[in-house]
Amino acid sequence: MKRMLSIGIALTLLACFFCFEQEVWAAASKGITLPEDPTKAYITLGILGVAAIMFFTEIVPLPVTALLVPVALSLTKVITSKAAFSYFGDPTVVLFMAMFIVGEATFVTGFADKVGALAVRFSKGNQLKLILFTMIAIGLLSTMLSNTGTTVVAVPMVLGMCLKAKLAPGKVLMPVAFASSLGGTATLVGTPPNGIVNGVISGMLEADPSLPLRPFGFFEFGLIGIPLLVAGLVYYATFGYRLLPEKKLDDDADMLMEGKTRRENKMWHSIVIFGFVVFMMASELMPLTTAAVLGACLMIVSGCMTMREAFRSVDWTTIFLFAGMLSMSAAMDKSGAAAIVANAVVKMVSDPWMLMLVCCAMTAIITNFMSNTATAALMAPLAMPIAMASGISPLPIIMGIAMSASCCFLTPIATPPNTIVLGPGRYSFTDYVKAGWPLQMLSLILCVLLIPVIWPFHP
Repeated sequence: MKRMLSIGIALTLLACFFCFEQEVWAAASKGITLPEDPTKAYITLGILGVAAIMFFTEIVPLPVTALLVPVALSLTKVITSKAAFSYFGDPTVVLFMAMFIVGEATFVTGFADKVGALAVRFSKGNQLKLILFTMIAIGLLSTMLSNTGTTVVAVPMVLGMCLKAKLAPGKVLMPVAFASSLGGTATLVGTPPNGIVNGVISGMLEADPSLPLRPFGFFEFGLIGIPLLVAGLVYYATFGYRLLPEKKLDDDADMLMEGKTRRENKMWHSIVIFGFVVFMMASELMPLTTAAVLGACLMIVSGCMTMREAFRSVDWTTIFLFAGMLSMSAAMDKSGAAAIVANAVVKMVSDPWMLMLVCCAMTAIITNFMSNTATAALMAPLAMPIAMASGISPLPIIMGIAMSASCCFLTPIATPPNTIVLGPGRYSFTDYVKAGWPLQMLSLILCVLLIPVIWPFHP
């Protein structure tokens, strides 16, 4: 499986190198900006191809591969060394580290245990019910809250539930991440790509008010987002749970039990602090990262955990993987590599339905190796003039891009929720492919078929 994936990726990128040279100069009439010198774009794609092969084959540990990405981008001068390594201080990376500490404190004090016991009692210990109930709860929360914030808050509770149910976390955490992403598609604030595409539309209207465009309403995203969430739930209820990786419960239980319930006298401290963090994130009285870091500090100051436990609680695979691949996302954008890839495919179609399919598929493919926020910011301005030049409404195309940027399930770097569960779930890169590809195809089909019905090509 890994060897086939690696060969496929290598052949795809090799074909791209031969095809893109003639595409670089062809997009000016469409209003699309491509790099005058595509050398750095080709180098970036080459580094991405090698990194993808190393990720899927795991020739070296995942964190090492992730660290080598900014090293390679810096050595080849695609981006500066300062830029390449600056993402290790990115607010989202800091958010991850802080919430690992907050989550560990809930274990040390026994709080996560109590929550897990309640969940198990409610579901009567049935594995499929646990998965579905958790997915529903997380999916609904993500409609109104940030899907990243929802996932980081949910992970320690899910781990506690798995411990009580004697269920390997790998059986639940990936569906939770996917449900968080799907739920986030239902509103303007649930996931960043929704806000990005609305911002692109607003920007174009400011430049030319006569354009046949309008921003999407706050809940309008739910017309397609809710069906996508329901489809994800049905998928896991009927078939998807069978594709989740088999992990040894003993190993996972040992991981969860380490350092747990040492200070049950501090449980109420951790409950109050955890509740404070959740409230600040939900109310947006504080930025996510600020609330998480403050919560982590309070957990230590209040005696819920020690500094040594705090340092040990951080999953460095997740941190290195996310931070390292943020540099690739920046390189794909700044070198023009992502624009070349997208334009080479999108500009060759004019049929509305085919354009819809290509835009959605291209967005999903790029997002699986690039920030979904950056992908939406790239694809929306790229596809909009093509749609208008084809005489069709750009709204269905733009909505398809927004949904596809969030519905990505093939890699742990596709979305922040996918990355958050990588370490706690003890997943490999290929685990995401095995469990995610049917949902990826299902989401793509639903977007292509339903979105033009809700937002017609010719209103």
